[in-house]
Amino acid sequence: MKTFFRLLFLVFAVQVAMAQKQSFSYLDIFDLQYVSDPQISPNGEWVVYRRMGLDIMKDAETGNLWLIKTDGSQNQKLTSREMNESSPRWSPNGDRIVFASSTDEGSEIYMYWVASGRVAKLTQLPFSPSSLTWSPDGKQLAFSMNVPQAPPVIAKIPAKPKGAKWQDTPRITDRVYHEADGRGYIAPGFNHIFTIPANGGAPRQITSGDWHHRGNLSWGKDGSKIYFSANRVADWEYRFRNSEIYSVDVETGEIVTLTDRNGPDHDPQVSPDGKSIAYVGYEDKIQTYQVRKLHIMNVDGSNKRVIAKDFDRSIADIQWNAKGDGVYVYYDDKGNGKVGLISLNGKMTKLVDNVGGTTLGRPYSGGSYSVSDNGTIAYTQTQPEYPSDLAILGPKAKNPVRVTRLNDALLNYRELGRVEEVWYKSSVDGRDIQGWVVYPPNYDSSKKYPFMVENHGGPIANYGDRFSAEMQLFAAAGYVVFYPNPRGSTSYGEEFGNLLYNNYPGDDYHDVMDGVDHCIQKGIAREDQLFVTGGSAGGIMSAWMIGKNNRFEAAAVIKPVMNWISKTLTADNYFYYAENRYPGQPWENFEGYWKFSPISLVGNVQTPTMVMVGMEDLRTPPSEAKQLYHALKLRKIETVLVEVPGASHGIAGKPSNLMTKVAHIVAWFDKYRTDKKDEQK
Repeated sequence: MKTFFRLLFLVFAVQVAMAQKQSFSYLDIFDLQYVSDPQISPNGEWVVYRRMGLDIMKDAETGNLWLIKTDGSQNQKLTSREMNESSPRWSPNGDRIVFASSTDEGSEIYMYWVASGRVAKLTQLPFSPSSLTWSPDGKQLAFSMNVPQAPPVIAKIPAKPKGAKWQDTPRITDRVYHEADGRGYIAPGFNHIFTIPANGGAPRQITSGDWHHRGNLSWGKDGSKIYFSANRVADWEYRFRNSEIYSVDVETGEIVTLTDRNGPDHDPQVSPDGKSIAYVGYEDKIQTYQVRKLHIMNVDGSNKRVIAKDFDRSIADIQWNAKGDGVYVYYDDKGNGKVGLISLNGKMTKLVDNVGGTTLGRPYSGGSYSVSDNGTIAYTQTQPEYPSDLAILGPKAKNPVRVTRLNDALLNYRELGRVEEVWYKSSVDGRDIQGWVVYPPNYDSSKKYPFMVENHGGPIANYGDRFSAEMQLFAAAGYVVFYPNPRGSTSYGEEFGNLLYNNYPGDDYHDVMDGVDHCIQKGIAREDQLFVTGGSAGGIMSAWMIGKNNRFEAAAVIKPVMNWISKTLTADNYFYYAENRYPGQPWENFEGYWKFSPISLVGNVQTPTMVMVGMEDLRTPPSEAKQLYHALKLRKIETVLVEVPGASHGIAGKPSNLMTKVAHIVAWFDKYRTDKKDEQK
């Protein structure tokens, strides 16, 4: 009888355990999938999209192309290949899909025939193609590709004897932009535009000169010209924000300049009737943030005008509607991605919300969409509960339909942290500031939880109501997580974003601390259990916060800038900061650069601080993180330095590093949690 009751109890316990959802865990990251780059067929019947996932064995993100009907049926893998596939584009009549894919030799162009399902490799290219674009008659493809150049030679030395083991020759550069974070040294060369027959053949280079020709390409209606953006001015390396719209004759290579102003003009899109070009840009006022506007001009460059001039949000990813009387645009508004239609008379109509979900780690903006000839919209949809899925909005539908649910098999059996939007007033000027709070799974308002501030990077960027693996892992570890969009964040207009000019870090610090105080007043946070972290600009803010006050139990400062003088002259984007963020160069404005350097406050820091940086970070070099670590060690403040091998600025670019980052932050904070100390007692 005792054995029977023991078995009965065991069965009951197992059933209870099975009924209870588990919290999101580190290994769950490898099971997450998401949709990116959905491309709807011209007739609105099919969508080809990139299905992204994480490979636990290769510790990398991979993507294959899938095909699905817009009603959600017949979801199928496009090819049998298991290589990375990207950049799918439908032919004008919808009978073929061109895409790029990796091979053992590099990245090539492939063609898929819809009727037969057959696939063929069209090219054998020396470098990876980008910006794949069909000609209007479907007979040609255009793309951009790197064309290498020989590096400069300063001195010649005798050739080494056969078999001798001499050192490699020195790497010599004379370019302003010669290295990039995540990429390293940039070999000499320029991107040029090529064409190739759609049935395969020899690629033909149609642009020339020592300038880059890349970004979106758009064919003229008769196929004789291709419109593109580039920066073909004499001092292009120093006017790095500038670009113009050009046309190139496909047969002769003749290039005509269509715009001419100081600022970025890019993403040209030819109208359906072939008479107009829509493009994105602004006149550069030399400030920290400017809103990108929609512009229209005739194909010869005449009659330039701004459309929806008063719309105070940056637009991107423009596409003409089939009638040619409006342009679809992507934009962020208050931390939420949207697709709208701007008519040629300037009227903005919002069509869909919640576009995004393609950044698994943190809830940054992003995502994409495409529109068929009949106005059906296919886009990446996200909520805090799931990464991007494919959603469809029909031409007459009022509400979109989510047609994929890639993560139901995982997330339906996980108890996620609930995400709540909060608004509060800035103590600086009474502005409304937006943020979000993530509660631990099974949150009990009668209990007290440690409170973590997670500052976003950029700082010209935004967090929002999107899925975030990192936030969910923090919440699963028992933390209430607060992530705000202080001044300087995008999606609130140009004036709000530009408040950081020559004031960074500045009043954004007060915006964050006002959010902390708001949460304390609401009973969400408690004064004796505050923690702070953030990466890049978020690391700057975290270091600034602990230099300004001692309210936090512990801090995790991730890939920070500590000294604007040293950072500005050692980072890969060293040319970016003068005038756009602070007046003058560091040697011209030493006091100004120092004033906004968190290292200037290090003598005030009393907070136990973990410092983390990728060992191959070129954006905020490891020397910046070490300045904070070394200063705290000299002051005998409790600190530790975590250097992540093989990681660039995007530490969480590899799934294992994402786990490493979160696990170390949680472990460091757990040392100073009162509830953890009570458990240990």
